[in-house]
Order: sequence, then structure tokens, then C-alpha cells
Amino acid sequence: MGLEPDRGFGEGAGPSGASSPAQAAPGSAVRGASHQNLAMDVQPKLILASASVRRMELLAQVDVVPDAVCPADVDETPYPGERSREYAARMAVAKCRAVLEPSALVLAADTVVSAGRRILGKPGGKAEAAEFLSLLSGRRHRVTTAVCVRLGGLERTKLVETRVQVKRLSEAELSAYLRSGEWQGKAGGYAIQGRAAAFIPWISGSYTNVVGLPLSETMTLLGGIGYPVPLQAGEA
Repeated sequence: MGLEPDRGFGEGAGPSGASSPAQAAPGSAVRGASHQNLAMDVQPKLILASASVRRMELLAQVDVVPDAVCPADVDETPYPGERSREYAARMAVAKCRAVLEPSALVLAADTVVSAGRRILGKPGGKAEAAEFLSLLSGRRHRVTTAVCVRLGGLERTKLVETRVQVKRLSEAELSAYLRSGEWQGKAGGYAIQGRAAAFIPWISGSYTNVVGLPLSETMTLLGGIGYPVPLQAGEA
């Protein structure tokens, strides 16, 4: 929650634009070029296709610092009846492909909060934030992040899902949280790494996924496509 729409609780959505989002199947996928693209004599430039401060902070925790930040400009409108997994995968791939630097390694992600089949984006105001939090109160929901990496003709995606329990919120708790303003820019209306941590008694799955970027899976993707992940690199 920190995870838009860049969306886990809380990632905020990127700006809407005229680009047509690319289709992507849920789960892991590999597209494109031969294995030789994995062998890099020179470390590729890493571009993060997101303006999310939370994702930057998560990458910094594992000593990965992007060389550039290039927020992707794609239309983030869900298709009618689109499910959260398909939507997250489509958005991550679209954001990754929107960065047109063939020699760079591009990292993109999209995090979606969903209650049942309803996708909860960033609240448009305090009233909608109250609606979202009331919907999540006392129940479990899903936070899904799709991560996409691309280098040259090689592209890989991974879907990660975490189940989250929100305790039943009292009127006083709901009112106090709304007054804090922390819900602004957060999918689902709150941030698990902030004050709303007091509302979460249980999760099943990756915590960093809920914040906005599943670190273990992301590092595996980066290492597999040729990026020297610090914690995977041997001593010189």
C-alpha cells in the first residue's frame, strides 16, 4: 500500500495517455530474443518505468539504484469485466514497452488492490476513500503486482499475489485515518507501510508486494535477464 495504482496498497496510477496498452497473459512469460542476449559484457543501463517513490525506496533496500526514472504514459483504464491479474499484467507490459531505449534494461510494475472482482484504484476524494476502506473493513482481499523486465528483444513478466486481512474498523479509526490524508494517491485507500499498518493483523504472501514491488521476484527477474543484482554477485 504504499504496491500506483502505481497500485499496493498503494501504488498510484501513472498518468493517462494515448498509448494503447499491450496485452499480456497472467503469470510468468518470456518473449523474444535468443539466450545470447543474457550475456552482457557491460552492465546495461537500468530504467525504472515508474515515478513511484515507494518502488525507488524498495529497490534501494537491496542496493539497486536505477540509472534513470522514466514514468510511462499509458492509458490505465480497465477493460469492462477485466480481472485484476489480467489488468496488472497488461499494465506492466504496456509500461515496459512504452520506454523506447533498446539498449537499456527497463523495469516496470503495476500493483492492483481488488475486493472480489472489483478493482480499487486511487480514491478521487475523501468520500471515495471512505467507501474503499469501509468495503475492505473486516474482510480479506488481494493485492496483485505484475513485474515486467525488458532488455533488447527479451521480455519477462511475473505475477505475485498477496492476501491481506483488514480488521473491522470503528468509526473513530476510519475518521482519524481519513483526516491523516495518508489515503491520497494509494490504491485501495491506504498504505500498509504507514499508519494503516495498525489495521492489518494478517497477510499471506509477500509484504513488499503489498507496498508496491515484490523484491525477491523482481531480483530474480533482473538477474535472469542479465543485470548484476548486488546480493547475487560474487566477490571480485
